[in-house]
Parts: sequence; C-alpha cells; structure tokens
Amino acid sequence: MSWSGWGDPAKSRELPEQVRKLLHDFLGVRAPEAPAVTLESVRLAPIALAGPQVSALAGVVGPDHVLTSHEARVRHTRGKSTPDLLRMRAGDGSDAPDAVVLPGSHEEVARLLELCARERIAVVPFGGGTSVVGGLAAARAGFTGVIALDLARFDRLLRVDAESMVAEFEPGVRAPDAERLLAPYGLTLGHFPQSFEYATLGGFAAARSSGQASAGYDRFDDMVVGLTVATPSGDLELGRAPKSAAGPDLRQLLLGSEGVFGVITALRLRVRRAPAERLYERWRFASFAAGREAVRAIAQEGPLPAVLRLSDENETMIGLAKPETIEPGGEAGCLAIVGYEGRPATGRDVADGSAGAGIPLSTRRDAVAAVLARMGGEPVGEVSGEEWERGRFSAPYLRDALLAAGATVETLETAGFWSDLPRLYDAVRLALLGELGSPLVMCHISHVYETGASLYFTVVTAQEDDPVAQWERAKAAASTAIVEAGGTITHHHGVGRDHRDAYAAELGPAGVAILQAVKSRLDPAGILNPGVLIPRSG
Repeated sequence: MSWSGWGDPAKSRELPEQVRKLLHDFLGVRAPEAPAVTLESVRLAPIALAGPQVSALAGVVGPDHVLTSHEARVRHTRGKSTPDLLRMRAGDGSDAPDAVVLPGSHEEVARLLELCARERIAVVPFGGGTSVVGGLAAARAGFTGVIALDLARFDRLLRVDAESMVAEFEPGVRAPDAERLLAPYGLTLGHFPQSFEYATLGGFAAARSSGQASAGYDRFDDMVVGLTVATPSGDLELGRAPKSAAGPDLRQLLLGSEGVFGVITALRLRVRRAPAERLYERWRFASFAAGREAVRAIAQEGPLPAVLRLSDENETMIGLAKPETIEPGGEAGCLAIVGYEGRPATGRDVADGSAGAGIPLSTRRDAVAAVLARMGGEPVGEVSGEEWERGRFSAPYLRDALLAAGATVETLETAGFWSDLPRLYDAVRLALLGELGSPLVMCHISHVYETGASLYFTVVTAQEDDPVAQWERAKAAASTAIVEAGGTITHHHGVGRDHRDAYAAELGPAGVAILQAVKSRLDPAGILNPGVLIPRSG
C-alpha cells in the first residue's frame, strides 16, 4: 500500500495532457508549486513512549512485533482521505503513532489493553488503513503515547459451518484473501467495496461497510452474526442465533464503533453460494430524476439485481459512470449500471421466477429489464465483469493523479428516504457550489433499499494555497446541508473525526449521552481511538 496515495505504487499514473488542459481551462487547475516529499522526508515527532513502556509492549507480543522505525510509523499514519494524503504529500506526519504493535492472539490483545490502560497509552486499532474520515488519527492529549494496534497477524479462516452458511474469520483477513479462503467451499461473502483490495474484515465491521453488490448481498453489518471482542473492561461474545428477542442486540454497539469500544478479534459471517454466472449491463435514462424513479421501482418491486448504480448527468458526461478514467464529452443523459449474479436456468425452474434467491440469472434479468424499460430506460449494451471491476478498483488511482496535477478531489456520501432524496441531492450540491465557487460536482446512487437510497458525491476543484483548509470548509458546509435536509451524515464511510460534530447533531443530546456512557463503561481510561466517533460533551 502506498504511504501517500492509494494502492500499489506500480499502478500509479499521470493524467493525459488533454485532461490536464481540460482541468486548467474549466476549473483553473495549476500544477502544485512543490512536489510531494519522499517517505524519508516525512516529519515525525520524537517517540513519546518511554523505554520501559516499549519493553513492556514487547513483553506481551515479542520484540519482533513492536515496530518503531520511521517507515513503520509513517505507514500507519492516518488513512486515505484527500486531506490525509495532502498532509502526507506535504511531509506532515504529526499524527504518526509512537509504535506499531502486532498482537497474535485474543489473549495478547486483552493483555495489551490492560497494559495501555495502566500506562495511559492510546490505542488505534489498525486494519487495512483505508479510512477516509479521519478514523486513524488519535487525540494525544492526556496520554503518554499512541500505538497503532495492527491486526495483520489475525489472518486466518477459523471455521466454516456449511450447514448454517456461516464462516468464522479473524479480523485481519483482507477481503481478497477471504474470497480465496472461501473458494474451495464454493462460497463467497459477496462484499466488494472500492477498498476491497486492501481493507480487512474487521475494518468492514467496525465501519459498517457497504459493497458494490449490496443490492444482492446486503451491507456488511447484515452479514455479521457473531463477534468476539476484547475491551479494557473484559471480553464480549456476541451472537448466539440468527435472531433473538433477548433484549437489545449488543452486536449493533460494536458494528460501526470504529474501535472506540473494543477490538474485534473474531467475526462470524453469513456466507452465500458463489455465483456461477455474472453479467453487467448499462441503461440510459433521460434525467437523474427519471433514473431515480426507475431504481426506486426496482428496489420496491423486485427482484433486485446484485448491483444497481445510477450516475447523474455530470458524472455520466464526464465518464465516471465507468469510474476508471475521465472521458471529456461523454454520454448524454444518465447511465445506470445493473449487475446480475446467479445460476443458469434449468428446465425445472418455475416460469414466473418466484423462487426468491433461487431465481436464475436470466429470469431475474428479464424481470428487472421489464421494469427499467417500463420506466423509460434504454438498454445500451453489456459491460464485461472484468471491465467493471477493473474500473471500480482503479478509480482511487485517478484521485491520486488529480491531486498530483493540482486538483482537490474528494468524495462524500449520505443516504435518505426516497421522498427526501431530491431535496438532499440539491442541498449538498448547492452547499458545495456555494463554498467552492465553480467546482465539478458529480453524484450517483450507489446503494438502494425499499425505503430509500444513498447518494455518493465526487467533487473536483482547483487547489487553493491551503487545500486541506479549502476542503474542510466545503465538507463542513456539505455536512450542515445533509443534517438540515434530513439525511444521515454517512451511509458507509463511517464517522471518524471528520463527521463527529455532524453526528452529534444527528444523534441529539440524549443519543450522545448514551454513547459516552457506553464508552465510559467499556473503556474507563478512554484509551481506545480517542477523539474518534464519540461526540464531545457540550
């Protein structure tokens, strides 16, 4: 993973001259005056931990699993948001941990939390490092030091219960490895977010991740049937049955908790049969409003495809409906990507396809196509699964190229009920335009439900002298607009530090007090990811 960008450095690229000229002519983008620094040039504060504290950490996990090198600290600094990357490219490593600690068992995690609580050492659980909301930058005030608790050694598939369709994993398993480990059983998680190549299963749970095929496989939090968690106040074993009426479901406290209540050390996940066929196609609609009504009809009438995504006019025109590249002068109207996964049809299938999840791919496709056509959609051809996935997973490299060219480019997302979606869409766009002047603002519907959907915005504008402050102003305006328009501050990126204040407005004082009480009970010393998620008092 690149320390100052996304993914494999060998896959990085530069923008074509045509695109650079377009950015200059339409947005005023100019190349930055200073190039990005090297890893060795990143400025780090001296290690705050005392020698005996480092030795005590090594006494729990072994000396080889406590890293204090310059490179290890840099590679565990912050996540992958645009402000994170801009700070790293400028050489600002002020949020670096003092040490990186790699436990190898639940017992070691529990002992580390006990030690850190006693020594007042802040602990940042670290999976794939793909947070885009400031979820990996701990507050240092009141602590003797900060460690990144890297769960890379928790990399095993522990058990497969094929009868119950449940698999138990350790949290440090990266998503591609999870699919590789399940393949011999003919199973899949079906969870493919844009961070798929680098994110971990524990991170998916801690941030309530949603994948591109959420219409067919649900969100990641819907897949979690059980959790093992180490907290400074003791262990939690959650999830005895598929559903229960035994009080509030405490799993929901840990899902989305971003490491502030405890450290997930094992997950029991619902799995599905791996599909025999995949097919992706594109549909065109005259407007975003018309396309929105079509995807709403699919979400409410069914059957759902695995992937259902609708780009607005700007995103379609600029070519990000295929998110691999920028194609100036792209297609008119609004493009939808519809993806199907399933099994081939057989002579034994019921003609009307009423078998729910067992509907053959072709039957499901015909039913969805009938609704899309009835709602004014026009089919414009198939897209190979390889092309879709390649473009999907390479889009963050385009963000890095734009940053290097002098453009500030960032994303934000929200969700709302169908009746609120038009107002939410307009409010966020107007807030961004009002703060940034004349940016390029694009949007797509990325996840759909019977009652509503998510909106995912991409913003491109020329960098100011202080691009971090520039985006923070725009993000604050957009966050206020989301709250006032009745949307949620995040659908799948998480709260982190960036959304914490808006999250407080969404929760209200009583909700904030509940979170603070849970934090106080499970983590009395406040060592777990301080400054993240939990709104401040007052």
